[in-house]
Amino acid sequence: MTLYYVTDVWFGSKVDAHAGVDGKRGGVAMRQARFDRSGSMIRWTETQGEGPAVVFVHGLGAVSAVYHAHIAARPELAGRRLLFVDLPGHGISDRPADFAYTLEDHADALAAALDGAGVRDAVIAGHSMGGAVAIVLAYRRPDLVARLVIAEGNLDRFPAPTAGSSGIASYEEEEFVRGGGYARVLDHVGPLWAATMRLADPLALHRTAVNLVRGSEPVMREMFEGVEGVERVYLQGELSGPLAGVDGLEAAGVEVVTVPGAGHNVMFDCPEVFAGMVAGGRPR
Repeated sequence: MTLYYVTDVWFGSKVDAHAGVDGKRGGVAMRQARFDRSGSMIRWTETQGEGPAVVFVHGLGAVSAVYHAHIAARPELAGRRLLFVDLPGHGISDRPADFAYTLEDHADALAAALDGAGVRDAVIAGHSMGGAVAIVLAYRRPDLVARLVIAEGNLDRFPAPTAGSSGIASYEEEEFVRGGGYARVLDHVGPLWAATMRLADPLALHRTAVNLVRGSEPVMREMFEGVEGVERVYLQGELSGPLAGVDGLEAAGVEVVTVPGAGHNVMFDCPEVFAGMVAGGRPR
């Protein structure tokens, strides 16, 4: 039997710290669930609502609430239960040094959060690296996922050398963590990405980037095309250029949407389309 240790801190109402979610309380919760044998915690904030839960999963060196809080205020998602999960090593979650930070590890930690929250058949909205994690989650735990909305998620191994993950993975671990590589990357990525990347643990960030470049087994694209019983949408920003392998994705039943005027951060560049697709609609 697997034990999921979950605690809640609720803002806006007084509840027992170990109470389960009943869907009827007001306010906003910060919650946590254990994801490894050492007792490390994955944490998320959530708002209560009705209907299938929507789970936001951030990209490399990011934080879910920072990238998606404005989406929660959109009318398309009014009244829905929303979870903003920070993956291990990122944001408010723990960052164990003995954790491998593979895509499978991140997906299993995300599954622990959803199990602890009592979530099933959720809409998982994953951005960039978080999209790859969401795909692996759906492949390994399809009971948790009803709909995948992947915003420029990694589908293939060995992304372009210009990708952030490739730049981080080009360093050896020791050089990145203790030899100045982390500081150089923070300077290179610019102030907006650096604002959340500096909240990530350098060791976790490097291992996550290395494993993202290596990809999953089977590779993410194969998982995405082959997962059954899950609605799948892929959002590609028009400014990012054409998506490779569109014909194969569409033949496998994936809805591929090119978002006009958007770059890699689709949720910032075109929030109405992003929110609409998360809510199950169609781009306007």
